[in-house]
Amino acid sequence: QLQPVESGGDLVQPGGSLRLSCSASGSTLAHHTVGWFRQAPGKEREGVSCIIVSAGRTNYADSVKDRFTISRDTFKNTVYMQMNNLKTMDTAVYYCATEYAPLRTICPLVRTNGHYPLWGQGTQVTVSA
Repeated sequence: QLQPVESGGDLVQPGGSLRLSCSASGSTLAHHTVGWFRQAPGKEREGVSCIIVSAGRTNYADSVKDRFTISRDTFKNTVYMQMNNLKTMDTAVYYCATEYAPLRTICPLVRTNGHYPLWGQGTQVTVSA
């Protein structure tokens, strides 16, 4: 069974950049959707971006559009999220989640309705001066 593992979280100053990685063990990411979610202290977990791995089709939350870019490297079985112009509001634990969905054409940014059943442990991103 596919198990996602996140890495790349760090402390960064406002305006800085980070790249998060989501690698998969146990199976290939082909025919999967991969989503990035985040949860700040005292707040609900929210969807940030997602990608349909086979097609490369992406979706973003309004709060990160034009700042974050999700991509995939099928040879490395890894999905990345490049985060630029980071803001203090981006501080959160970032989670990678996967869903086997071979017929999907639009990836969801919600975890309801059974979406994204497999989750990583999370990686901390702190944006602070």
